[in-house]
Amino acid sequence: MPKLKRSESDERATDFVEALDRGLRLLQCFGTTAGPMTLSDLARAADLPRATARRMLFTLQRGGYVSGDGKLFSLTPHVLTLAASYLRSSQIIAVLQPVLDRIATAAQEISSLAVLDGDDVVFIARGGPTRVFSGGLEIGYRLPAFCTSVGRAMLGQFGDTDLAARLNAMKREALTPQTVTDPKVLLARITADRAQGYSLVDREAEPHFRSISVPVRRYDGVIVAAINMGAHVDRVPAQELIDRFLPLLREGAEAVRSQLL
Repeated sequence: MPKLKRSESDERATDFVEALDRGLRLLQCFGTTAGPMTLSDLARAADLPRATARRMLFTLQRGGYVSGDGKLFSLTPHVLTLAASYLRSSQIIAVLQPVLDRIATAAQEISSLAVLDGDDVVFIARGGPTRVFSGGLEIGYRLPAFCTSVGRAMLGQFGDTDLAARLNAMKREALTPQTVTDPKVLLARITADRAQGYSLVDREAEPHFRSISVPVRRYDGVIVAAINMGAHVDRVPAQELIDRFLPLLREGAEAVRSQLL
């Protein structure tokens, strides 16, 4: 009898390493609170048996990612090597960093680069008028995609049906009194942003901050990121974002299109 070929889903199930998945989940649980955590707290946060969490923690401790005395555990700076590997290996960051620096200097404002990660956006690079930053979103900072200009610029890549389903399924909590949470209103705004080629969000993610973003496309037109600039509402009016910041963002995004694979 001929041997049946395994389906792709079967291969993925066979190749899945549950222990690795549990270990990574445990690492992420450290971010739920400040300071050291007990074994019981970590096991509960990761939804793991206490004995399993204990073995995972001692394995991570041996690898240098966790420190502990058997009762309290903390992450070590060695964890940052994981993030550093991503930052060094990312083509998007390598290509966009000079652009962020250039447009930030031209506008005398901080510029940021973000990517979509599930229902969130993650800021992975930024540029400023100087290399010393006194404010702005830090690298690694996460925000909900639905209420940010970078998020809406990237959500525009989905067709209307898929986008509507995605908006209905995602968690939509108001971060400010101005945050739009109605999925139908969000769908209309994102499709309008898609048509005009940029997104402007005013005090929806942060109470006193407005920002404008454009999608970053690779060589074949697929959206892979978004770049933005923003400012405090008392300092820069919304129209200035369009008149002064938008041309810089558009020029920057178009300049790298042929370089992104």
